[in-house]
Amino acid sequence: MRKLVLSILIGVLALGGVFLGQPNQEPVAEARGGRVLNIYSSRHYGALEAPFVAFQEATGIEVRVSDGEPRALLERLRAEGDRTPADIFLAIDAGVLSLAAEEGLLQPVESEILLNNIDESQRDPENRWFGLSQRVRTIAYNPEVVDPSELSTYEALADPQWKDRLCLRPASHIYTVSLVSSLIYHHGYDEALEIVKGWVANNPTYINSDTRIIETIVAGGCDVGIVNHYYLARLKSQDPEYPAALFWANQDASGTFYNVNGAGITANARNYDEAVEFLEFMSSLEGQAGTPEGLPGVNFEFPTNPEAELNEILAQFIEEFGEFELDLEYPLWEYGNYQEDAVRLLEEAGYGFDEG
Repeated sequence: MRKLVLSILIGVLALGGVFLGQPNQEPVAEARGGRVLNIYSSRHYGALEAPFVAFQEATGIEVRVSDGEPRALLERLRAEGDRTPADIFLAIDAGVLSLAAEEGLLQPVESEILLNNIDESQRDPENRWFGLSQRVRTIAYNPEVVDPSELSTYEALADPQWKDRLCLRPASHIYTVSLVSSLIYHHGYDEALEIVKGWVANNPTYINSDTRIIETIVAGGCDVGIVNHYYLARLKSQDPEYPAALFWANQDASGTFYNVNGAGITANARNYDEAVEFLEFMSSLEGQAGTPEGLPGVNFEFPTNPEAELNEILAQFIEEFGEFELDLEYPLWEYGNYQEDAVRLLEEAGYGFDEG
């Protein structure tokens, strides 16, 4: 736990700005001779993401991005208060967005366009943030040694048959915290603790990279892991025959766990109108495109606008691995309520906080 807190503090202190057009400068509220939008983003695909460029070209609004880890950026918003230069808070975790909303760091948005584009299951009930792409966290496996009939749920990975065969992300990562929060939501703390203890008893290999988890599965270092779907999509985009597969977890139970890239307008945004335009653009069919110019398409994520077309590789995933249902029982806006308990549970279960 001390290491986790220390890593967050280091992230806050070391957080550096990366901006479109003005690298290594702090974002400012006003652009010279034009409109500007300042974004705090926990996406890590570089400041010059194609969707941001597309937005700039479509609107003439200059985008400036300061990036960092989700919880580090949340701490930054807390510390800056009404002095923050951020107009948009974009996070890869609904729990962090929910915490920001509940703490008054985000404001409600009035936009019929957003309400029409984003289903109510994919946005905050008070419209303080909106999901813009989905990240499905499920089971990856080596089809050479694992029959998919052996797989079922996250919970079943606690079965002794998976001893010395699991690769998992460490507890220090938000992916693990959020997944475990869903176990607490569905089963209660005590039962969720027993499930995670079962994972730990199976002596998993902790790897702090979903890509390396998949690569380790293919190399024979483990047989099964839990990853976000798009990491395999990236590998498949480079090699269509890449020998790993996905199993959509919990289809006969709660549905497959997922998270979102989501964004809200900060409570003290100086460029509110520009921020609304950004959210509306990113929720539109253009912003939701499966091409690199769309926010989901740039990273092979699923769109939240139900009218948007899937990326070609994701369409192949559906064909190869089957249709699936998401875990909509666990509302996105409740993710933040269980994160503190999830961290405590992981520590109590003896789950690894570091790669090992």
